Amino acid sequence: MNFQIRKYYYGDIPEDKTGDAIPVSKETKTDWPLWEIFIRSKQGLDHKHMGSLHATDAQMAIENARDVYTRRQEGVSIWVVESKYIHASNPDDASILYDPANDKVYRYPTFYDLPDAVKHM
Repeated sequence: MNFQIRKYYYGDIPEDKTGDAIPVSKETKTDWPLWEIFIRSKQGLDHKHMGSLHATDAQMAIENARDVYTRRQEGVSIWVVESKYIHASNPDDASILYDPANDKVYRYPTFYDLPDAVKHM
């Protein structure tokens, strides 16, 4: 079989010479890096994690995130971060990370005595 090599662009549907769509292989999907999507809503000041998607580069990730996660124009800012650059703590290490804060009771408002003049706190 003689196939014509063609570069596909964003939004293109690969077709063979008969006009039938060519299924995308699993290998092709996994070649694209995974991106984590964060969107800031019109009412919020912080970006919230919305999900993940595969894209070839950051620009494509932003365009896909816009199409997937802001269909009703609810976002004002999109951040995309390639997943390989995100480092996270191990949930098994939670006791090591968070237990030292338990002995700092002065961080809790119940540690302080409020004067009687303060009515609503």
